[in-house]
Amino acid sequence: MANHAPLNNVDHKNLRVVTTRGAAYGDAVMSALTFPAEFRDLQACYPIVFAQDGNGGYDALALLGFEPGENLFLGPNGWDAPTIPLTIERQPFMIGRSGEELSVHVDLDSPRVRDGGIEGEALFLTYGGTSEYLERINSVLRTIHEGLAASRAFVAVLVELELIESFVLDVELDDGSQNRLAGFYTINEDRLAKLTGEQLARLHDNGYLQAIYMAVASLAQFRGLIQRKNRANDVLR
Repeated sequence: MANHAPLNNVDHKNLRVVTTRGAAYGDAVMSALTFPAEFRDLQACYPIVFAQDGNGGYDALALLGFEPGENLFLGPNGWDAPTIPLTIERQPFMIGRSGEELSVHVDLDSPRVRDGGIEGEALFLTYGGTSEYLERINSVLRTIHEGLAASRAFVAVLVELELIESFVLDVELDDGSQNRLAGFYTINEDRLAKLTGEQLARLHDNGYLQAIYMAVASLAQFRGLIQRKNRANDVLR
């Protein structure tokens, strides 16, 4: 059960946050929410797909595994990739809203949070100023907030141009098992290739064209994800 509280340097002056990556800290997740401004960084490591958000739109996701609770990028030495999705990095912090005012909240029940001691990163300096770590988190949260807001318009254009299509990925693993990944969506490359010059110009002018191509390019990372799955299965045998 999450226990969110507005962060402040009085009640939380001694809080520290463990930044080690592992299943014990809540990192065993199949996917991470992402947004177009992050696609360029993530496409070199993760397949980027879309999933229905329940409100008629779609969320962009970086896939970390093939089934719920599976993160194939977690290893004995932490996170085995040069880039971590920002929505993972921000934990255990989130943005709170009071009217139009935004503030940083922290989940006090997160396994990452320590009240005192020397384990983890300090949030506040001795005399109340914010640490470099908390400054980084503030920047991450701001980027996520702005990125997710911009993502709604991006997805709306993809839907308008009928560029989102469902896909199914059938995989035979090294152990001979047949597996299917379904329920996700990607960019329809045939429709993308048939867009008019005016439509392409509109996408480019809005900064969407690069993000579309980054999402398409990211699908090549399924090969690496399958290899990670095979190695994980080898360890279990």
